[in-house]
Amino acid sequence: MNFIEDLKWRGMIHDIMPGTDEQLEKEMTSAYIGFDPTADSLHVGSFAQIMLLKRFQMAGHKPIALVGGATGMIGDPSGKSQERNLLDEETLNKNLEGIKAQLSRFLDFDSDAPNRAEIVNNYDWMKGISFLEFIRDIGKHLTVNYMMAKDSVKKRLGSESKSGMSFTEFTYQLVQGYDFFRLYKNKDCKLQMGGSDQWGNITTGTELIRRKASGSAFALTIPLVTKADGSKFGKTEDGNVWLDANYTSPYKFYQFWLNVSDEDAEKYIKIFTFLSKEEIEKLIAEHREAPHMRLLQKTLAKEITTMVHSEAEYEAAVNASAILFGKGTAEQLAAIDEKTFLAVFEGVPQHTISIQDLESGIDISELLAEKTDVFPSKGELRRTIKGGGLSLNKEKIMQQDASISKQNLINNKYLLFQKGKKNYYLVVAE
Repeated sequence: MNFIEDLKWRGMIHDIMPGTDEQLEKEMTSAYIGFDPTADSLHVGSFAQIMLLKRFQMAGHKPIALVGGATGMIGDPSGKSQERNLLDEETLNKNLEGIKAQLSRFLDFDSDAPNRAEIVNNYDWMKGISFLEFIRDIGKHLTVNYMMAKDSVKKRLGSESKSGMSFTEFTYQLVQGYDFFRLYKNKDCKLQMGGSDQWGNITTGTELIRRKASGSAFALTIPLVTKADGSKFGKTEDGNVWLDANYTSPYKFYQFWLNVSDEDAEKYIKIFTFLSKEEIEKLIAEHREAPHMRLLQKTLAKEITTMVHSEAEYEAAVNASAILFGKGTAEQLAAIDEKTFLAVFEGVPQHTISIQDLESGIDISELLAEKTDVFPSKGELRRTIKGGGLSLNKEKIMQQDASISKQNLINNKYLLFQKGKKNYYLVVAE
């Protein structure tokens, strides 16, 4: 399949301007997608666009990632009900560096291939343009009527918004349109791609190119990724699911994909992996035969966690999941790093003791029934041990007078007790 046919099969085309397919068939084409620099990491809400650029490069075309240093200072009204906070230049520069580093994991920027990717920052060309220059050279080419007709503008000016729309946000589509014009003139960029909420902004660019340069440019948008239950994709109780391990641990990232619904898994496996049509159709058929095995979710979580982080981080996440859900071993527990360990056992009841208590060893009954309240009494503790219901660091405690020392600590700091099958307690030695 060619690029467009593959996107159609994967459910990744929302709108496409006539002639786009023919342009891509005719020659190697440059296309760009804009990324919003409101944080120094992208999150999974941007991942479909990253995959789109990567697929574009794999098809032999040249991807350009535009980070919006200038447009980030304005705020895109598309899909927003209110104006967002504007960013200062120092914050924007920090965010741009983080995003550049992330995109480099997915796109080839460094080879000698003619379709190697590029990163551009629209602040580089916008910072030298005066307001008078902009309204004279760009603003005169598009009428207010044309700009008012855009859905993003109509929604903000209509009943959906109480605050209306500032002139700053109203001009956003002109600035984005100028980005396209600038890349068309300087980089021979003939296509802009993005989410479906960007169609109005993108077509402002194609119109500006037609009117100001008498040129032909094209537009392609993909559907906004949604969840079957109507809740927002890429959000958890903790907030955004980030691509940066410092904000969302690889373990939590893995768990996010592992826990998607069957319906969503069938959709996401097409959007977020590079598995072939044959492989995906086989997986879907096998999953429908035995949905309790969660084959789609496991494959999805493996492919994406490995791609975004690494195979080693994926393996660590699998081992950590096994530990939490009762199948892990003491060796697996000892092997995971502290950050993953804390992510796995986040929310588990914690008790703090002095590390001096462990210097010469402490009786388990004193530790769990006096120094902490893991057990309400020593009698209950003894009964639980006798029944084989207490483990320390995934190993059963067999002796009622067992002594716990510093040698038992995980990462020189933690003791993990498990009472029964599901009740965990973390004792932190400080």
